[in-house]
Amino acid sequence: MRRICASLPGVTEKLSHGEPTFFTAGKVFAMFSDNHHDDGHVAVMVPAPGGFQEALIAASPRKYYRPPYVGVRGWIGIELRHVDDEELASHVTGGWKLISAKKKSVKTNA
Repeated sequence: MRRICASLPGVTEKLSHGEPTFFTAGKVFAMFSDNHHDDGHVAVMVPAPGGFQEALIAASPRKYYRPPYVGVRGWIGIELRHVDDEELASHVTGGWKLISAKKKSVKTNA
């Protein structure tokens, strides 16, 4: 995950809630979770386009889940043991694009 995130422009990494968290333009776009609060998940959490979360979970509930706190905003949890690097890179890059696009639209609307 770190290698994937570091390959994207303008990304910084900081610890947040004790876990590696990745930012673009000051906004979170990916979070690592290693059994956080003993929830049993070793996963990455990323934002997803509207309706995507539900579709992914319905299609593959062992791979995807609705994470606490950010799940209500459409983020998906991705179990790392069930995803390969290529698929993970696609999700992480998609999350980065979503957050980057939101940040750009806020600047142009200001």
